[in-house]
Amino acid sequence: MEMKQIRMGIVGAGTWGQTHASIYAEHVCACPVAICDSREERAREIADKYGIEKVYTDYHSLAADPDVDAVAIVTPDFAHADIAVAMANAGKDILIEKPLATTREDIERICKAVRENKVRCMVDLHNRWNPPFNTAKQEVESGKLGTPYTGYIRHSDVKWVATDMLSWASRSSILWFLGSHSLDTLRWIFGDEVKRVYAVKRKGILEEMGVDTDDIYLTTIEFAHGGIAHMENGWITPNGNTNVNDYKFSVLCTKGMINMDLSSHNLIQEVTEVNTSTPDILVSNRVFDRCKGLSYESIRDFIDRLVDGREFRVSMEDARRTAIAILAIMESAEKGMPVDVNYD
Repeated sequence: MEMKQIRMGIVGAGTWGQTHASIYAEHVCACPVAICDSREERAREIADKYGIEKVYTDYHSLAADPDVDAVAIVTPDFAHADIAVAMANAGKDILIEKPLATTREDIERICKAVRENKVRCMVDLHNRWNPPFNTAKQEVESGKLGTPYTGYIRHSDVKWVATDMLSWASRSSILWFLGSHSLDTLRWIFGDEVKRVYAVKRKGILEEMGVDTDDIYLTTIEFAHGGIAHMENGWITPNGNTNVNDYKFSVLCTKGMINMDLSSHNLIQEVTEVNTSTPDILVSNRVFDRCKGLSYESIRDFIDRLVDGREFRVSMEDARRTAIAILAIMESAEKGMPVDVNYD
């Protein structure tokens, strides 16, 4: 029996675009056939490395390519909507790197195009594939811990991510870059929707370093069925941190609790004459030159679900609600008062 092959196109030839190409090239049910980037030389470099035949500089040309079944949109977060709509209108299934979009108008445009064209769309909120969180979800769902009552998540990055890694940090926010993962994780673990948020923020450290974006958000979240949680997202963790992430999580349930320390674990540590670091063995690590971390498993799972036809583990509605709640957090931080989340 011949296995179905998903012919993948990729829009965006940065670091993560190369990651997508690598995963599709080694997946038994996928093949990267086209890549698009406004800078042709970047796209060409990835194409040559992974045997991708077609290189485009205009995503409309990729959308019109009949040899492409599905498309991964791997562009900066504010640049998702036009590309996603074009791909949906062309009948392509879509994987969008988080978040779905960064304005309510763009969120609704994408959802409308996906529905009207009857294509499938998944947003890469990959923390659901994170082994500790996936285990926590299973334990909470088992009922032995009772009902989630309060929670706390801190998902922050060192300054280097905003100052050096991302050329577009000033056009984005830590809430889109990491907060979307944090909020999706809380919604998933609590099994509930966000009803109201109250957020405060600070700005100044990154601004002085030439990056015009907010430093940190602290958010209180109220869920529809009474649960409450605190969420902390910042781009100002000192660069000397042992890991690029500063990642902590806890959930207190009515009959038990779970605590996690994901970025300063004791599984492995590397010490040199210069510094001490905590190598990444969960998120984006490689084993025998193959992508094996949690942020890669979600991309593989997109292909698996296209092949077997089952529902995505992150639905478009999940992604829509997470993005809308993030917009409410931003509104709350601007107004300095609680904001009810309106999903309609």
